[in-house]
Amino acid sequence: MAFVNVRNLTYAYPLTKQPALQDINLQIEEGEFVALIGANGAGKSTLCYALAGFVPHFFKGELQGEVEADGKLSSQSTLSEWTLNVGLTFQNPFNQISGAKYTVFEEIAFGLENIGVPREEIKVRVEEALALTDIRELARRSPYSLSGGQQQRVALTSILVMRPKLLVLDEPTSQMDPVGAKEVFSAVRKLAQEGMTVVMAEHKTEWIARFADRVVALKEGRILMQGAPREVLTSDLLFENGFGVSRYTSAAREARRRGLWTKKSLPVSLDEAAEGFGAIR
Repeated sequence: MAFVNVRNLTYAYPLTKQPALQDINLQIEEGEFVALIGANGAGKSTLCYALAGFVPHFFKGELQGEVEADGKLSSQSTLSEWTLNVGLTFQNPFNQISGAKYTVFEEIAFGLENIGVPREEIKVRVEEALALTDIRELARRSPYSLSGGQQQRVALTSILVMRPKLLVLDEPTSQMDPVGAKEVFSAVRKLAQEGMTVVMAEHKTEWIARFADRVVALKEGRILMQGAPREVLTSDLLFENGFGVSRYTSAAREARRRGLWTKKSLPVSLDEAAEGFGAIR
C-alpha cells in the first residue's frame, strides 16, 4: 500500500459554491518526491492543506473523500496528532514564525520544546537542521530581521527539525534567489532519498525536472495529468491548457513547429536547450 492515499477527495471552503478540489485520487510512495504544478487557484495550496490536516480541521468547509498517510486517516485524527508525522511550510513564511522567540535558533527549537524533547537532543537536532538548510550564520539573529527568502529557510528548518514522515511544502522558494532555490531543492531531494516523503507545490519547472520523482498537474481543482517530470513538463496537453512551462520548452516547441527542432524530446533546462539549438546551427 502507498504511504499516502488520497481517495475521491472533494473540498469546498466555507461560503463558497465552487469546490477548490474535485475528485482527487492520488497515491504517493514512501520516499517519493512529488511536485504539484498549476496556475494560481488550481488547488495546489488546498491539496497541501488537506495532506497536512489543515483541511478540514482548521479551515472547515465541506469535505468528501479521505486522506490517509502511514495507515492513518486524517478525518480520524486530531490536527495535533496528525502534525506529529506531517509537516507543512506555508507559502508566506511570516505566518509560520511563532513570535515567541528572540533568535532563529530558539524559533527552530520551539516545536521540539513543545513535545518535550530533552534539551541536549534539541541542541543536536537544531544544529543538524541548520546545517542541512545552510543557515547556521542566522542562528543568533532575530527571525524578524531576515529577508523573505531567509524567513522561508527558517520556516522550512523549523519543520525539518521535527523529522516528519511526510513533508508538505507550499511554494517554499518563492522569495529565494536562484542559488537559494537550488539549494533547497537539493536538500529536499536528499531527504527523500533518505526515506522522507515529500510533496512540494512549486512553479520552478527547471528544478522540478531535475529533482522531483513525479509531477502532478492541477487545473481548476482536478488532476489534469501526472507522470515523470520530463513527460509532464514537455507535454502538449499542458501547453494546450495554458500552463506556464520552462522558457526553454516553449522556445523549442516553436522551433519544432517551424521544422527546426530535430531532437525527439523537448528541453526543460538551459543545457538541454543549448545543445538542441546548437545542433540547428
